[in-house]
Amino acid sequence: MKTNAYAAQNATTPLAPFSFERRKVGKHDVQIEILYCGVCHSDLHTVRSEWSRATYPCVPGHEIVGRVVKVGKDVNRFKEGDKVGVGCMVDSCLACANCKENLEQFCEKGAIFTYNSPDKYTGGITYGGYSESIVVDKEFVLKIPKNLDLATTAPLLCAGITTYSPLRYHNVTKGQKVGVVGLGGLGHIGVKLAKALGAYVVVFTTSPSKVEDALRLGADEVVNSKNEDEMQKHLNSFHFILDTVSAKHDINAYLLLLRRDGNLTQVGIPSEPLLLSVSSLIFGRRSMSGSLIGGIKETQEMLDFCGKHNVTADIELIPIQNINEAYNRLLKSDVKYRFVIDMASLKQTV
Repeated sequence: MKTNAYAAQNATTPLAPFSFERRKVGKHDVQIEILYCGVCHSDLHTVRSEWSRATYPCVPGHEIVGRVVKVGKDVNRFKEGDKVGVGCMVDSCLACANCKENLEQFCEKGAIFTYNSPDKYTGGITYGGYSESIVVDKEFVLKIPKNLDLATTAPLLCAGITTYSPLRYHNVTKGQKVGVVGLGGLGHIGVKLAKALGAYVVVFTTSPSKVEDALRLGADEVVNSKNEDEMQKHLNSFHFILDTVSAKHDINAYLLLLRRDGNLTQVGIPSEPLLLSVSSLIFGRRSMSGSLIGGIKETQEMLDFCGKHNVTADIELIPIQNINEAYNRLLKSDVKYRFVIDMASLKQTV
């Protein structure tokens, strides 16, 4: 099935129109017309081969929302016309210990990611959501709550689950004090989710211009992390801190804000190693951990939670023809707070 898309041909050229063959719908498959696709910073990292060597041509996109157009004969949970989503994974072994615990992202044989992963069906690589349609195994398709706007829901498929999973794993509940470091694509959703869970939410930012926005998004308090006096006021007080920053920063300054047995979870991936002083952990029995998206069951739980609490992303909707400009703006953090592609614009290219 010929599919139109945008792809990078190498690490230095702009994304441009591209077409390829999607597999035919098998008995366990769902074919989805893609309506919207979020633009994740990891799309940019992958396209430019900054994390690991990418395979080209590369069609990015793993924040996919669309409409079911066809299902295989063994698919009962989805039907034509359903509004559905596809996140960062499209397959895993489903048989290892991690998969059986609904942690497919940690599949022992390696999760198959939505793009730039080995494709067992075609023998090539997977192509993502910057395209007009996708065919996905039914086990990796998610239901979108009917009350949620589709365009603003798209970033939940990566940014939403990336922030929701650690909040749930560390049992953030009503009355706890939660910090969110950085107010970007991840952080702004983290604020909304922590607030919906009932926490007292404090945003840490180095940008005075973001104070008003942080409060609008639900923060109870905003701290300028460059101001030592403001930081000192919060020593030993946080149950949980979600660190979304992907730049080099002083992690110890935040660890000291945790109360006894508090946890800081890192979800941003800095380009350089962070310098950790173990005394920041030892005194107070504090812990630091990392977190990677979530399994399919938890991602559906996140979507249902967002439906119940009307949580979606703040977005700027763009046509696919503006994707290279969006990447350049993404490098400058010039977006509030996620770009989402209106995939109807792809029809103007072909």
